Amino acid sequence: MVPDAASTRAVGECMSEPAPTPGPGSPDADWFGRARFGLFVHWDHASAQGLELSWPLVGGLFALPKCQSVTVADYHRSASTFDPTAWDPRALARLAARAGMQYGVFTAKHHAGYAMYPTALSEHSVAASPCDRDLVGEWVEALRAEGLRVGLYFSLSDWHHPDYPAFTDDDRPYLPGFSPPRPSPERWAQYLAFLRGQLRELLTDYGPIDVLWFDGGWERPPDWWEPAALESMIRELQPGIRINDRLPGVADFTTPEQFVPPTPPGGAWETCLTMNDSWGYVPSDTDYKSAHELVHTLCEVAAKGGNLLLNVSPTGTGALPPEQQERLEQIAAWMATNAESILDTDPGLEPWQFYGPSTRRGDRLYLHLLMRPYGQVTVRGVPVRRVTRVAQLGRDDDLSYLVRTSVLDRLNADPTGELVIRVPEDTLDPLATVLAVDFEHLD
Repeated sequence: MVPDAASTRAVGECMSEPAPTPGPGSPDADWFGRARFGLFVHWDHASAQGLELSWPLVGGLFALPKCQSVTVADYHRSASTFDPTAWDPRALARLAARAGMQYGVFTAKHHAGYAMYPTALSEHSVAASPCDRDLVGEWVEALRAEGLRVGLYFSLSDWHHPDYPAFTDDDRPYLPGFSPPRPSPERWAQYLAFLRGQLRELLTDYGPIDVLWFDGGWERPPDWWEPAALESMIRELQPGIRINDRLPGVADFTTPEQFVPPTPPGGAWETCLTMNDSWGYVPSDTDYKSAHELVHTLCEVAAKGGNLLLNVSPTGTGALPPEQQERLEQIAAWMATNAESILDTDPGLEPWQFYGPSTRRGDRLYLHLLMRPYGQVTVRGVPVRRVTRVAQLGRDDDLSYLVRTSVLDRLNADPTGELVIRVPEDTLDPLATVLAVDFEHLD
């Protein structure tokens, strides 16, 4: 992947002015490229069994260490009994908003083919269960009520549909390089018509959709999906939509998964991340990342100009696992003080200038202290005489600092040098301390 050239410029040397903030609702607004934080929701009827989504029915997946293996029939048996009486999308959307999330992506349909809305094209949906609710519709309304952007996850593959064809126990093992059974051209044409029909439902029945998050396209040759025709239909129905890079040949943004790239990919990007090792609700998976680690990841992603799409996995009742609720609450508490250093920011300094993530908004730099400083931190290669104030977010008092330049540079009216900031030990935030450095006109 090629780094974005703009992200490799040093503040005070050749960084251009940040782009102006687009207005809400503007059709050309680059909201996604500056959102920085979103919520992913992986959930379907199998959550009632404590199963990872879809993958247990094919025997598990090497990338999911806590994934189970069950027969196809066992996986699908909870489809007819799914009844998430504790599902409260408004409460989850409110929590996401408090955590500073700007959008949410909900699994409308995962690889196993179960639609979380009452599709007219299949009986394999919530409409055939005691739930009998439009879970997609409820999610869309909840997000909009909190002013958040709406995203839907949709799997191109469908391991339940007879024309795909449906995955059977005899098709195992599902290993890297697995090639699923190939349908006849007639059956594949029928499946594509079904796929387009479900997408048309999702893109016409729920108002404006901001993000369409595809997955599963790796199972077939790219041209099988007829991606150009599919993209044309999608953009005709939703002109302002963002489509991820998992529809072959289409990429409004790229989606590295479960890690932060060492250098930022070119263009808009988003890393999707689980809180533990599983996408769906797996009660035996207790290997949760701490709030400390999650906040640090958010700082690193923002400093590289990307978005963090953080996953939650409701239980079969629709309730959020306590560990996930707790971490979102901790992130929300941290963001109450420090959100301005994350949301709608640009990448800040180069690694040689500051040993940690940094972001920028206008003439203000934000320094994210991910390691405990030993009394002070140093920023290099900045116009030191233009510094007007240094402070810690959440505190009213200024921090003391000194400047250093080479001897001859002291004669210059506008020298580039080092800024040494003293950080009192007793003011440090337990998750991540953020310093704001204000400049008089930062080039």
